[in-house]
Amino acid sequence: PPIDADRTRLWVGLGVGAAALVLCCVGGAVGFGGLVGTSVKAVNEQATVTVDRYLGALAERRYDDAYDLLCDERQRDESVAEFTRRVGQGPQVTSYTVGTPQINRQVVVPADVRYDGGHVRDLRFVLEQDRGTGRFEVCGVE
Repeated sequence: PPIDADRTRLWVGLGVGAAALVLCCVGGAVGFGGLVGTSVKAVNEQATVTVDRYLGALAERRYDDAYDLLCDERQRDESVAEFTRRVGQGPQVTSYTVGTPQINRQVVVPADVRYDGGHVRDLRFVLEQDRGTGRFEVCGVE
């Protein structure tokens, strides 16, 4: 076969191929980073909304709605009637401020909760994700 004495086309082809490979790798890394960032933001938002809805339901004395936001384990421990009796007899939530979720092994959302009489508590709500719905539920308060 004839031999191309000028290897310019070979080097141009290799250069274009290398540039395309680098572009694909960089694009993939940027895309993956964007996906991770978006996922973290979505988890933070859903966790904050869950605690806000839970505390809002307690503040408005909608105990059935608050109970529905508890995880299955907490609902097995206590019926809706027992939950309503327990939270209805204690100090009542009058206002609250939900903080930024902390995601480690668990999703924990801090909140400053003000009760009638002016008492304020810093609480940490432990959330778990429901396997069926994918939504966060309140599974503990520290």
